[in-house]
Amino acid sequence: MSYSSPNIPEPAIQALVSYLEHDAQPTIVLDTDYNILAANAAYQRQFGVEGQPPLGGKCHRISHHYAVPCDQAGELCPMRKAWDSRTPERVLHVHHTPRGPEHVDVELRPILNQQGDVVAFVERLTSIAVASAQPQQQGLVGRSVAFKDSLSSLQRAAPAQIPVLLQGESGTGKELFARALHLGSPRANGPLVVVDCTGLTESLFESELFGYEKGAFTGALQRKIGLAEAAHGGTLFLDEIGEVPLAMQVKLLRLIESGSFRPVGSLRTVHSDFRLVSATHKPLKEMVAAGTFREDLYYRISGFPIRLPSLRERVDDLPLLIDSLLQRMAGKSAPKVDSEVLTLLGLHSFPGNIRELRNILERARLFADDGVIRAEHLPTELRSGEGDSAVPRRWRNKDNLGQLAQALQNFDGSRSALAQHLGMSERTLYRRLRELGL
Repeated sequence: MSYSSPNIPEPAIQALVSYLEHDAQPTIVLDTDYNILAANAAYQRQFGVEGQPPLGGKCHRISHHYAVPCDQAGELCPMRKAWDSRTPERVLHVHHTPRGPEHVDVELRPILNQQGDVVAFVERLTSIAVASAQPQQQGLVGRSVAFKDSLSSLQRAAPAQIPVLLQGESGTGKELFARALHLGSPRANGPLVVVDCTGLTESLFESELFGYEKGAFTGALQRKIGLAEAAHGGTLFLDEIGEVPLAMQVKLLRLIESGSFRPVGSLRTVHSDFRLVSATHKPLKEMVAAGTFREDLYYRISGFPIRLPSLRERVDDLPLLIDSLLQRMAGKSAPKVDSEVLTLLGLHSFPGNIRELRNILERARLFADDGVIRAEHLPTELRSGEGDSAVPRRWRNKDNLGQLAQALQNFDGSRSALAQHLGMSERTLYRRLRELGL
C-alpha cells in the first residue's frame, strides 16, 4: 500500500513498498512532512485500524494523536534527530494501537538523494513485550519519562551479554527489571536464578552460590548444586550485591571472570555459562573508596549500569501502578480508587517506593466494603495532608503547568484519550484543569 508524494517519484515509492514487504517487522515510509507514504502488511496487522488506512496521515497523529510533531509536543522525535544527524536514530515511544497504548522501540533511517539531501525516512517499529503502558497483572508497568528512560536502557542492554548493574532505592522493582532483562535476552528460555545476598554469612553465601559435596561440613548429608551452576544457560541475578562479605568478593570476581568455581568440599572445577545481572541500593562507588567493596569487582559487574527511578520521580505513573497492583491483589474483584485518594497519594513522598504503595493499597482494600477505596481508608500520616494544596507536586511548578497546557493544546483526540495518555483518570484530568484554570 502506498501514497503519492510530490517529492518522490511513484516508481520509487512502489519499489520501497515491495522492499518493505520482505521485512517481518512493522515498517513504514515517511516523507519529510511527516506523511506516511507506505506501510507493509506487518504494520497493518499490528498497528493498523480496520477501515482507517494510515496512508497519507501524519505519523504523529496516527501514533500519538498529537496535532503537532512529537518534538513540539514535548517528546523526542526520531525524525528530527535523523534529519539533523543524517544517520539512523532510535527512540522509545508510547504508541496508540488497536489494543491501547504500547511501548514501541522506533528506529528511523533517513533516505538520501544523490546530493546528500534527506528526501524520506524508513521507520521500523518493535513492540516491547517486557513492559506495559496499560494496567496489567504482572511485569513492568509505566509511562512516565523517568520510567521510559530506564526502559530504553533495558531495551538496549537486554540482547547483549554485557553485565548489567541495576541501581535504585529499595522497593523500586529491581527484581522485575532483572526479569525483564532476562526475558528480553537470547537466554529467555533458560533459567533466571535469583541470589538474595542480604544477611548471608561468608560460609552460607559460599555454599548457596557454589554448592557443596556430601560430607563437606556438619549437616551436609548429600551433594547440593549451587545457584551459580543452576543458572547455566540462563541469567544469574545477584540481588543486593553490596551486601556480599568482603572476603567472598574475590571468589565472586573469579566466578564472574572465568565462569568456573569449586563446590565447597570438592576438588573438581565446575563451569557455568550465565549472563550476570546485579542490583543494589547501596552507593558502591563510595564503598569502593572506603575499601568495603572491591574496585575490580565493581568494574566487572557495572558494564551497563541502569538507574531505576524512585516513585517520587515517576509519580505520573501512580494511577497506572495503582490499577495494576489492585488487579494483582484482587483480580476482577479489585476495588476502585476515589479521586481524593489519588490526590493524597500524589502528595506522599513514598520513601518505600512501590513496595510501600503496595502495602498501603493492600491495607486500604480490606476496608473498602463497597468496592471503593476512600481517603479514610489510608494511613493517618497520609490523611494528615488533606489541608495541603490539592494539586500534586508534579503540577505545582511552572514547567509542569506548561507541560499540561501544552499537552492540552497539542493532543489531537478526546479528553478521555488525553487522560489515558497522561496516565490519569478522566475525572482527575478535569479536576486538574479546573484547579489550574485551564
